[in-house]
Amino acid sequence: MIAAGDRLAAVFARARSEKRAALIIYLVAGDPDAATTALVIDAISPYVDLIELGIPYGDPLADGPTIAAAGQRALANGMTLDGALSLARGARDRGNAPILFFTYVNPIVQYGAARFAAASREAGALGAIVPDVPLEELATFAPAFRAEQQAIPLLVAPTTPPERAARIAAESDGFVYIVSRLGVTSAGREPDVAWIRSAVVGLREKTTQPLAVGFGISTPAHVAAIGAIADGVIIGSAFVDATAGLTGPAAAEAARAYVAPLRAALT
Repeated sequence: MIAAGDRLAAVFARARSEKRAALIIYLVAGDPDAATTALVIDAISPYVDLIELGIPYGDPLADGPTIAAAGQRALANGMTLDGALSLARGARDRGNAPILFFTYVNPIVQYGAARFAAASREAGALGAIVPDVPLEELATFAPAFRAEQQAIPLLVAPTTPPERAARIAAESDGFVYIVSRLGVTSAGREPDVAWIRSAVVGLREKTTQPLAVGFGISTPAHVAAIGAIADGVIIGSAFVDATAGLTGPAAAEAARAYVAPLRAALT
């Protein structure tokens, strides 16, 4: 059986073989509607290594105002967990970049961990980031995920003590998500590249897992600087802002125009 994180680790291995960091883009499923989301996924897939597909949720603890608003737009237009699974399935069938879900504990528990893991695998997704699951409670649904070869990458925050960061890295599947700053997602402040470098160096001493950095990254210059340090660069709020208020082909073109220079900055 394939280990849960192996398919996800392969994403980083491919980027490494090209002597660059992996580019990971976050978007909200159904923002502003499912058809637009599908077009955006098609448009950015030639440029990105992995897509984090956010499942909209009414109490998104890690989401800043940009992503929270996108989630509300998606929910208002009828997006559901099943709808997000359908988007992933369609992306897989069209040969797009692999999907990694981003969701919260409550939707998984309500849907059923085993049911969600099986449906995620069937849709072609690689797993899910679940930012509000404590390390101590990971066992409540990790076995169900791993039985379906679904990865659960875990987060290390700026306040995480080194010993706990090592434990998190040991339990993480596919890669470790380094949160670059305190607070919720946002593109409003410059990333602290010096701190990010020290965090990556410190964690590399504790794990061989790929290390991806997210929160507050928005420009090609940010991507180039962090891509020279980490194994992956994650962009969320700034990408959502780039397509906000647009639908259909206009949203897809705005998405492509935003992402293409990010990818170029990594090469």
